[in-house]
Amino acid sequence: MSSHPSKRRKLTGEGQSSDGAATSDVKIQKQFFKSAQSWNLEEDYENRPRKGKKKKEKKAADATKLPIRVAEGTWVTQEEEDAEIASDAEWLESEGEEAPEEEEVQPEPEAPKIPEREQIRRAQEEMAKIATQLNEDPEEHPGAFKALAKIGESDLLAIKKLAIVVQMTVYKDVIPGYRIRPASEDVAKEKLSKDVKRLRVYEQAMVTGYYQYIKTLAALAGGSIRDKSKQPISSIALTCACTLLNAVPHFNFRGELLKILIKKLSYLNVDKDFVKCRTALETLFHEDEDGQPAMEAISVLTKMMKARNYQVDESILNLFLHLRLLSEFSGKASRDTVEKQDDGSVKKPKQKKEFRTKRERKLLKEQKEAEKVMAHADAAVSYEERERMQSETLKMVFASYFRILKMRIPKLMGACLEGLARYSHLINQDFFGDLLEALKDLVRYSEKDAEKEDDSDDENKEEEEDEDDEHEFVRDTSREALLCTVTAFALLEGQDAHNARSDLHLDLSFFITHLFQSLLSLSVNPDLELGAQSLQLQNSVRRNNRINLQTTTVLLVKCLSGILLPPWNIRSVAPLRLAAFTKQLMSGSLQVPEKSAQALLGLLADVLHTHGRKISSLWNTEERKGDGTYKPLAATVEGSNPFASTVWEGELLRKHYCPKVRESVKELEKSIKSIK
Repeated sequence: MSSHPSKRRKLTGEGQSSDGAATSDVKIQKQFFKSAQSWNLEEDYENRPRKGKKKKEKKAADATKLPIRVAEGTWVTQEEEDAEIASDAEWLESEGEEAPEEEEVQPEPEAPKIPEREQIRRAQEEMAKIATQLNEDPEEHPGAFKALAKIGESDLLAIKKLAIVVQMTVYKDVIPGYRIRPASEDVAKEKLSKDVKRLRVYEQAMVTGYYQYIKTLAALAGGSIRDKSKQPISSIALTCACTLLNAVPHFNFRGELLKILIKKLSYLNVDKDFVKCRTALETLFHEDEDGQPAMEAISVLTKMMKARNYQVDESILNLFLHLRLLSEFSGKASRDTVEKQDDGSVKKPKQKKEFRTKRERKLLKEQKEAEKVMAHADAAVSYEERERMQSETLKMVFASYFRILKMRIPKLMGACLEGLARYSHLINQDFFGDLLEALKDLVRYSEKDAEKEDDSDDENKEEEEDEDDEHEFVRDTSREALLCTVTAFALLEGQDAHNARSDLHLDLSFFITHLFQSLLSLSVNPDLELGAQSLQLQNSVRRNNRINLQTTTVLLVKCLSGILLPPWNIRSVAPLRLAAFTKQLMSGSLQVPEKSAQALLGLLADVLHTHGRKISSLWNTEERKGDGTYKPLAATVEGSNPFASTVWEGELLRKHYCPKVRESVKELEKSIKSIK
């Protein structure tokens, strides 16, 4: 076998010239410097991720790992691979490309929306369950009040309405017959039995829930939620507040309920909710036996009226006439002071003595002492406290009346004057002087205002026909003057009038003269038989109000009765005054409507029955006592010279179209003939 020659391996560098190698090295170097111009080593270093403690720990852990081979065929350690993966995002950002974002966490799917009917049904079932638990054993479920309030936080108006009504019913049933005082720190530290502790926890939970419920009612009644349904939620909230005030007036937070109602009464718009709140206060005044609820209500009411400058509805002032102190209080009061009557003035009838042994007398004495202590604890203290409450209430009432008189607010004059007439028996005599002066000023200003209104009506008659103001108050100055006269005589009648006139030197001649001068103008008044509310029918809705409904004719007859037939001294009326008023009334009977004519002729029949001999000459032409001429428009009653005339109007009234008027005239003439 022949041996082949061994092959020699060709080396790379061999056969190349030294010039070619040098040229290639220069090209590589130029390319390197050219690409290096675009490098930013400082920015790359700044954007490089920092190595923390975790990376150091991880590096120490990866040091023991074996190197791996990558796709390029090189061997790298695990640390180098992680560094490359971590820096991919940075590189992409430096190239202007967005790094791949991590996958966002998908939100949990929302629960399916429950229909409104289903929500209302579930709320009804839940509230019925809670109400049943509280009805069966309320002390075992103190957290039920909070659960009911939480149901009422729903977004649905129907559930809110149901919640406040259910809470009202629950609280009305579970509220005890006493006020709950807050637990003091000393009491909280005491050792209590299990039953007492459970009761206190329940009471505190109930009071807290009740307070939050009243705050909710106040917010809803104020119109915090807009509701255009037939029965808005504000009306329901006011109904709940009225019901609670009348059902549990003794319980905590009575003042908060009063504020809700009186805030509604402060508006001039009289709607169903307004009447509802007013009726609730009337019921509170009628059923108040302690005096404390009425005093709080009157205090809040007077503050509200004063803050609004007495720009309130007339029915608000008439609430004062529903107070029980009007018939129960026995003292006298003014704006600032109250005088109480001594109970010792009432003498008890003597009882026949019974024979008792010494032992029986001793036992009876001990029994009386025990009864006295019990009575003092139960009744005597409460009676004194009640009298004190009524005294404070009466002062606030008189202060409001007097302010309204001073301010001369037209739409409140009727209610104010009738209220003073009703409270006349409770007014202190020291208050009489100021009150009568205020009434006189009111009559004077009513005359001036009437003259101004007549002048303005003549000048602006055409302009007023074009304008239509539905809320304008129609003022009747003649009615105000009659109310002042009625009030003045009622004040005097409510006191010991004879002593009051002698002690205080009261002179009512101003009111008598003013009434005499206005008789003829009143007889031609077309609204003589219309009441105060009837006069406002064209401008307002008729209200269920029994105060200040008397017609002008009724007021006129009351004034004439006080002047011609005074109850305190009926025989002391002067003949000139009797004759002057009789002549004016007979002249006025020809002009007034038939019902008013019957009333005036009936009053004259009473006057003839009492003072027939003093004025009988007016019906007989041959027995005239006066000389000169009769002056019906004289400035004074005495200056009219009534005895110089005769009552010739009777002949015309005998031919009146109304049969009842003709009969009244015949009865009047019969009484004249019977006088000897």
